[in-house]
Amino acid sequence: MRYTIAALVASLTAPAALADVPKVVTDVPPVHSLVAQVMGDLGAPVLLLDRGADAHDFQLRPSQAAAVSQAALVVWIGPGMTPWLDRTLEGTGTEGTVLTLLEAEGTHRQAFGAGGAAHDDHDEAAEGHEGEGRGEADGHAAAEAEGHDDHDDHGAYDPHAWLDPHNAEVWVNLVAAELARLDPENAATYAANAAAAAAGIEALEAELSARLAPLADRPFVTFHDAYGYFTGHFGLAHAGAIALGDAASPGAARLAELRAELRDGAALCVFPEANHDPRLSTQLAEATGTRLGPVLDPEGSALEPGPGLYPALMRGLADGLTACLGAEG
Repeated sequence: MRYTIAALVASLTAPAALADVPKVVTDVPPVHSLVAQVMGDLGAPVLLLDRGADAHDFQLRPSQAAAVSQAALVVWIGPGMTPWLDRTLEGTGTEGTVLTLLEAEGTHRQAFGAGGAAHDDHDEAAEGHEGEGRGEADGHAAAEAEGHDDHDDHGAYDPHAWLDPHNAEVWVNLVAAELARLDPENAATYAANAAAAAAGIEALEAELSARLAPLADRPFVTFHDAYGYFTGHFGLAHAGAIALGDAASPGAARLAELRAELRDGAALCVFPEANHDPRLSTQLAEATGTRLGPVLDPEGSALEPGPGLYPALMRGLADGLTACLGAEG
C-alpha cells in the first residue's frame, strides 16, 4: 500500500514541478542531446528537426513554429546550420531567450577546410550566449569566409561545431547558466547535470583520442565538408570531400579531379554519409580502387534522439573511420 500511495503522490506532484521548468526548444539532434543532459529529469527539450530530415532544408510545421514562439529558451547552432529556424525567429520571434551556440563566448569556430586549425584560438568576440539576440558574423568572420564560396549557404564558419568535444563541454555549461537564470530554484540541479555532462564529454574525448591516434596518417575522403572540427581535434588526415557544399551536387570537373587524386593514392577510404545519396561515393570508390567505408552520420540524423545521442554520434564516427582506415591490406 505504501508503494501505491507514493506512486499516487508522485503522479500528482510531478506535473506541478515540470510546469515550472522553462520550455526549451532546440534545432538539431546533437544540440538537443546536450540540452537534454543538462535538463535531466526536470524536463525534456523539444527537438524541431524530424528524425532523418535534412538539417539544412527543413520546413517547420505550424505546431513547431508555435513552440518556438512560446519557448522560454531556444538553443540552436545558428543560421548557417538551420536557416529555416532563422526565418521563423525573424518572422514570428520568440517570447524567450535565444542562445546561438556558434556565436557564444568560448566556442571554437573555424572556416570550412580548416580541419587542422589550432584549438587554443577560441573566438570570444560574440556575446550571443546571454540571449541578447542572434547577431551577425563580425568583420573577422567575413574575411575568413573569402575563398569558401562553395559554402555560402552556411555563412562565414563551418557550423558543425559540436564535432569538437571542447565546444560540447562549453555549451553544456552555457545552457546550465541560462536555465539557472530562468529557473533559479533548480539552478543547483542544472549545474550538477552540466558538470556530469562535461565529465562525460572529457571521458569520451580521451576514449576517442586513444582509438583514433593510430589513424592519424591514413587519409580519407568524405561525402561533404562537415568533419573539420572532428578531424582537426583528433589529428586525422581528411583528404577532401566529394561535395564542397550541401545544396549542390559536385560537377564533372570536381569528380574528375577526385578520381585522378584517388588513383594516385591520395586516400585509403571514401565514406558515404547519412541523408545523402551513396551512389557517388560508391562509384568513386569502384572507379579508383579505393575502399568504401561505412555510412557516417555527423549530424546524428539516423540516431535515437535523447541524452545518449551525442556520445553515440561521436563513437559512431570513430567506429566508421576505424572500420575502414584500420583495415589491413
